[in-house]
Amino acid sequence: MTPRTTTSVLKSLRGLIPLRDCTHDETLQIAERQASRLLDLLAPSNIRGGGIQLHHMEALPRLRIVFEPLPVSGMSHWNGYEWIISIAEGDSPARQRFTLLHEFKHIIDHGHTHRLYTGGDRRGSLTSAEQAESAADYFAGCALVPRRALKSAWGNGMQRASDLAEHFGVSLAAIEVRLDQTGLARERDPEPPQRTPRCARPIRTPRWQPQRFTIARPGYARRRWA
Repeated sequence: MTPRTTTSVLKSLRGLIPLRDCTHDETLQIAERQASRLLDLLAPSNIRGGGIQLHHMEALPRLRIVFEPLPVSGMSHWNGYEWIISIAEGDSPARQRFTLLHEFKHIIDHGHTHRLYTGGDRRGSLTSAEQAESAADYFAGCALVPRRALKSAWGNGMQRASDLAEHFGVSLAAIEVRLDQTGLARERDPEPPQRTPRCARPIRTPRWQPQRFTIARPGYARRRWA
């Protein structure tokens, strides 16, 4: 990929940012569109697979990814020649991938934060900085677990969170968040609790037979009479 192509990637993603102030809900929608376009540009075959991988990002010129002992998960800055994304070397691969995409979103937002993150949301509880972090997390989740790919896996019967996390190469927490964001969490059948039977109850037994019992199974709903 040439430097011009790399410039075009950032320009294309930044081109999705409106030239006006945005609400926080809008910034999340923009983040998902940017993640989808990044997939189209760098990894179109991975839309149904595991999302953006480390090698996709490493192929971008003017972007250097380094792994260092950090007190935080990651950070990014422009050194006058290229963007540097530093990632905590002690973190798990899944967390490192998430951090990489999180930091790349901050790079995309460079020069546009004053319009994207104006402070306050529908509940008026998020500061501008918190909105920026929220959008970066959302972008990373969308890039690593694309909505279409997640729903495709779900529709094909992969509905355990642990299986999905392994399939997409993300943490269990990340997949739980994406299931909630895409509405799939509400479609999951709750796993029945493993309850130990509390007691045994007698059942009608002929007098000439020893008394019989049946297990009192917990969880039965009470019949409601009109």
